Amino acid sequence: MTAYEVLEIGALDEWRDHHGGFRPDSARDGRRVVDHELESQYIGLTANALEPGEEAGYWHTHARIEELYVFLGGRGQMGLDDEVVEVGPGTVVRVGPGVARTWRAAPGGSEQLRWLCIRAGGTELPQFPDDSERHPERPMPWTA
Repeated sequence: MTAYEVLEIGALDEWRDHHGGFRPDSARDGRRVVDHELESQYIGLTANALEPGEEAGYWHTHARIEELYVFLGGRGQMGLDDEVVEVGPGTVVRVGPGVARTWRAAPGGSEQLRWLCIRAGGTELPQFPDDSERHPERPMPWTA
């Protein structure tokens, strides 16, 4: 067994076909809990797609987990405590523990709102990775 895994989750325009959630009562169309399909220990990941005008329909907070939302397509909004921020391709939103959050795809839009949500918890990451080591003598695998 190796210490890596490869999983195909499909192209962005296929994400709406996913159906999933963390529990049966929270499953919905357009969500795939990728980390449930991998042997992930420290990082969680969901792939998400909402139709124009569709919304999460709930607020939530985390006590110990930090989330990073990376928006890849469409337009929408995120509710963050008492604020609403506009989101679209290239928007990255970090949400710390204790912050209430919700989201929706822009009403009247022409594209699905698509994003990755990356979840992590535990100890703080160092400013510079201290467990990295380069191997300049190793040839690149795609050169002959």
